[in-house]
Amino acid sequence: MADLIITIDGPAASGKSTTARLLARKLDASFLDTGAMYRAVTLAAMQAGIDLNDEQKLLDITQKFDFQFSDRAGKMTVRIDDADVTEQIRSLEVTANARFIAAAPKVREELVKMQRHFAAVRRKIVTEGRDQGTVAFGDADIKFYLTADSFERARRRQAELLTKGIDGDLEQIQEAIEKRDKSDESRAVGPLKPAEDAIVIDTTNLSIEQVVEKLAGYVEEKCSKKT
Repeated sequence: MADLIITIDGPAASGKSTTARLLARKLDASFLDTGAMYRAVTLAAMQAGIDLNDEQKLLDITQKFDFQFSDRAGKMTVRIDDADVTEQIRSLEVTANARFIAAAPKVREELVKMQRHFAAVRRKIVTEGRDQGTVAFGDADIKFYLTADSFERARRRQAELLTKGIDGDLEQIQEAIEKRDKSDESRAVGPLKPAEDAIVIDTTNLSIEQVVEKLAGYVEEKCSKKT
């Protein structure tokens, strides 16, 4: 396992992905984008034309296809059977259907194995998701949990969509985020919640740069004590 594991969990649009990527770059660590893993399995299932409600068939997908994940310049590169799907997994349809993978306990177990394998061959990693500090890496060196109020998260998501040329309705985006929160928090396996030893940070009124600096400060303090 990696010498240094930092987990960043939190709800949708709390800033965890961008924060994790920038923090990894700052620390010269590998960035593990668990969302990319869920999306990859989702895309493979969609391409195979299977029923996304059928957990066994979803589980078969994780065994039938060869999923390869690598980090390059702070970005997760994804390949399925040697085909680069890094951009394809970011489509709106894949994003919407990823919830089926997240709700399948046996598939989540396979994804956790993939995440741990990723960490096992790297020296330092920063990983983000919804159950990294509670399930995937319960013994992580430092655990963070980022949160923000739903309106601010909706505003961020709307701004993100605008950069892609998509004009999303703010109220609808907020409703969708709150619905996702409820689903994630009530999930039987790997529910969204802070780890008992996580450092909780409210990012509502913080810029992404401020969040990264705050986390980096905690990491520096922790590592100095460790040495």
